[in-house]
Amino acid sequence: MSSKCHVSCRFILIPVLARRFAASATGTAIGLFARAVTAVQATWAGCAPEPRQRVYFANHTSNGDFVLIWTVLPPFMRDMTRPVAAREYWLTSPLRSFIGRDVFNAVLIDRRPEARTEDPVAQMIAAADTGASLIVFPEGQRNMTTETLLPFKTGLYHFARQRPEIDLVPVWIANLNRVMPKGEVIPIPLICTVTFGTPLHVTEGEAKDAFLARAEAALRATAPAERVPA
Repeated sequence: MSSKCHVSCRFILIPVLARRFAASATGTAIGLFARAVTAVQATWAGCAPEPRQRVYFANHTSNGDFVLIWTVLPPFMRDMTRPVAAREYWLTSPLRSFIGRDVFNAVLIDRRPEARTEDPVAQMIAAADTGASLIVFPEGQRNMTTETLLPFKTGLYHFARQRPEIDLVPVWIANLNRVMPKGEVIPIPLICTVTFGTPLHVTEGEAKDAFLARAEAALRATAPAERVPA
């Protein structure tokens, strides 16, 4: 290799390493901030924190939901876990793009059917086929209603049909919507909990509606009893 190429490669490599260092430092800072504000507590009620490939599917009431799940995962699991997040939100500014792409390595999907050029389920499958675990929100959007959960979208079912061997773990996030209400800039310090339930899988021949109803029931069952009305 010529000395000219050597110098050129060094100048290319330095910004890449600097960006990786900045992403790692930012991720650490976000995790520490999330813990400081929420005093988050993780409860592994239905499974253990072990290095298995999983899809964590959770209720969705705040833009900080996936951050809280990511924060409570042990480092050896955090490194292999990617959130599935809205492209139209995380690419609206250079800072959000850096956080979404570099810090969290998010699978960015377009929630606008008329604008998307990639199939969201295919994107999830591609990410899973690299060995990654995923964090998904089957409601598809933040739940700003008085209902406990919004109806589930079909993506979780189609993913489960194509990769039936991967554990689907229900995760209930409690209190984060009160820590970061929509429209507020300054978080309100409150204790949040993240409860991991019992993994499930799609069964042979199981219909879409039956599976989604079962997945929704599993997520409700994962929530602390006092948090979810009957």
